[in-house]
Amino acid sequence: MSRIGKKPITLPAGVTFNFENGVVTVKGAKGTLTRHIEEEKIGVEVNGTVVTLTCPEDAKSDVQAKHGLYRALVANMVKGVSEGFTRNLIINGVGYKAAVQGNKLVLNIGYSHPIEVVAPEGITFTCPTQTEITVAGIDKELVGQTAANIKAKRPVEPYHAYGVRYKEETVIMKEGKKAGK
Repeated sequence: MSRIGKKPITLPAGVTFNFENGVVTVKGAKGTLTRHIEEEKIGVEVNGTVVTLTCPEDAKSDVQAKHGLYRALVANMVKGVSEGFTRNLIINGVGYKAAVQGNKLVLNIGYSHPIEVVAPEGITFTCPTQTEITVAGIDKELVGQTAANIKAKRPVEPYHAYGVRYKEETVIMKEGKKAGK
């Protein structure tokens, strides 16, 4: 059995949880998220403010693996509708900057033209400074994928560390060419 799948999920105040016909719906202060649980052997039990996902002991290993997966996904849904998720990016380079215009993020990152990234539904962009970007939303997958798409516009090069990177990411620098004797 999955150790992660056995952990109970505690619902914070103001969060409602509903499970019908294989569809989990979580409503909170920040919005509503729904997810279909594909495996019919995984059960969902709600006891007051505690949600537990169950899996039979004799289930196949792929069902047991999905038990932990779905527990983690449901826990992320609960956290998303109550707190939300953010991903911070840093832009490094001469003349590199970012700005928010409506629901678009405009990046000047060394190309001959500015790059515009339109925010998907449920995602908000903010720029505390010209070289910082914050991607926020209630869906952890969508926040992470949007941040990865922005990062892919200009990958970090290893000699000067120019490009877009995550705030907590460490860039391993390469040594430049050495002069001949």
